[in-house]
Amino acid sequence: MKIQLGSTLLFLAFSLGSMAQTKFKPEDTEFYSPKPPVVRLENQVPNDAIILFDGTDLDQWVSRNNPEQPANWTVANSTLTVKPKTGDIQTKQVFEDFQLHVEWKSPEMIKGKGQGRGNSGIFLQGLYEIQVLDNNDNPTYVNGQAGSIYKQQPPLVEVRAAEEEWHHYDIIYKAPRFNKDGMLISKGSVMVLHNGILIQNNTQIEGTTEYIGLPKIQAHSAGPIILQDHGDLVNFRNIWIRPL
Repeated sequence: MKIQLGSTLLFLAFSLGSMAQTKFKPEDTEFYSPKPPVVRLENQVPNDAIILFDGTDLDQWVSRNNPEQPANWTVANSTLTVKPKTGDIQTKQVFEDFQLHVEWKSPEMIKGKGQGRGNSGIFLQGLYEIQVLDNNDNPTYVNGQAGSIYKQQPPLVEVRAAEEEWHHYDIIYKAPRFNKDGMLISKGSVMVLHNGILIQNNTQIEGTTEYIGLPKIQAHSAGPIILQDHGDLVNFRNIWIRPL
């Protein structure tokens, strides 16, 4: 053991001595390619983003229950509103890793309590729900409040908006990875900013966000963004996504 330790120390001393004698110039650690693509903001939206809802129509969306049918929610005054009992809607396109921006507002008239107060959800890849809910004076379970990864992780802090104000989520999502045999290689993770405040910090997603029972690991490829019809008149606007 002493001989091995002595040899290791001698090797380290030699290596450090060699590094100390090496003389670098500034340009030795500079590189000029490949250059990152240039992205600009146009009306507060990155110009490389895919616009999922700009206030005019639902051309980017279909029914979740029947993807052959168009989405049947209400569009008026540049706002998309859940049409209760028509079912969830989902994007025509599918995504893997992405940056997603969604603005939402609770219904004008909020009825019920707990999970009945302005409930909707944003499903990443159609499987993992970021909760949308009216939090004001709402003693619901914390892993079901706004900004939670539903039934898994509550937000770091509870963010509220004044009455009549819109909320906005900025979601940076890394999808789980599976091998060709469907075995999990790495779980997904998500970062969420709620009205600019960090509420999920590179949080690991344990699996599907189940209403009853534990998360399930389900092998999948790219999937859609889904907006949930939970029976409440939740409003959405300014939805865009950047595949990463």
